Amino acid sequence: MLINGKRLKLLVDIGHPAHVHLYRYFISEMEQMGHRVFVTVKDIPAAKELLDIYSIKYMDLGKKRDSIWGKGLHQLRYNLKTFNVVRKEKIDYGIGSSITLAHVSRLTGMKSFIFDDDDNEVEPFFVKFVHPFAHCILSPDCLRFQRNGKRDITYAGYHELAYLHPNRFIPDPGVLRDAGLKAGETFFVMRFNVFKAHHDSGIRGLSLKQKLQLVEMLKKKGKILVTTERDMEPELRRYRVKVSPAGIHSLLYYAAMFIGDSQTMTSEAAVLGTPAIRCNSFVGRITYLEEEEHKYKLTFGFKPGRFEQMVRKIEELLAMPDLKEEWQKRRRQMLRDKIDITAFMVWFIEHYPESLQVVRENPDYQYRFK
Repeated sequence: MLINGKRLKLLVDIGHPAHVHLYRYFISEMEQMGHRVFVTVKDIPAAKELLDIYSIKYMDLGKKRDSIWGKGLHQLRYNLKTFNVVRKEKIDYGIGSSITLAHVSRLTGMKSFIFDDDDNEVEPFFVKFVHPFAHCILSPDCLRFQRNGKRDITYAGYHELAYLHPNRFIPDPGVLRDAGLKAGETFFVMRFNVFKAHHDSGIRGLSLKQKLQLVEMLKKKGKILVTTERDMEPELRRYRVKVSPAGIHSLLYYAAMFIGDSQTMTSEAAVLGTPAIRCNSFVGRITYLEEEEHKYKLTFGFKPGRFEQMVRKIEELLAMPDLKEEWQKRRRQMLRDKIDITAFMVWFIEHYPESLQVVRENPDYQYRFK
């Protein structure tokens, strides 16, 4: 529907493959309501592949860089290109998880909405250079203790529930055939990161030796499917998963367990009701994952120095009868407490600024979006 007879012009900025999943239902629903949505993306092959799979048109902002200096220089280029798009198209609202939108919004008439699910101490650069410029920052309510400023809004959910909530996601059993699996076959999904984001300095995940130890242990129980962000070690290439990126969530849903050092995929497995084990230096520092672990017991995190405890936990879980059934029960409990994030996002953006006042005066209004 159009607000006051006006068709909104929206800009969604994609800075990571996970953002395609986060915003894709929002994009399609806003377009179905008659609003016009523009999408910008950095030159990230995995993100562009997903956008193509979902038939989302986009404008390429150029290459990403891994070094801090490279990121800084290219940020100026991203800002300039985005500024030109906003001015040319007369964008009303910018939606994303990027520094670009926040900065450009202060140089134009565009309002910026930043979706941020990380703790302040984990992303001090982002908090310092993005939060002060954003018109509204939306975060999971488990971060309410940090997000209590005038521009902050919290909601009952996680980013992953924007696309993996039962209202959005139906697992596709065809992915099992695509992965070379037989119906009912036990398999494990493993995911390994490269940790090159600006907030990843000094962060460690699993070593190659540890990865191979896990593979040797798990392959006695079922098939191993490994996915990674970039280049995979030669020793692991034989286990590379051979499914479309759009099918990875169905694969996670049917997996016996997820093991890796990825924050996002750990949370994805957890909200799908698949036991998730994570090992990296961020453990204990990511509030939404801490909630998934300690409140809902859907995932377990271990720092690299506690690898042996992690192995014992995996063995303990594999010995549990009806492991997947128990995790689906825990998932249902979590879902009873949470909302459909995309439905909330669509309502909030479409009815802004009235929606801002509504949720401030009545935070429970969000539970209409179950």
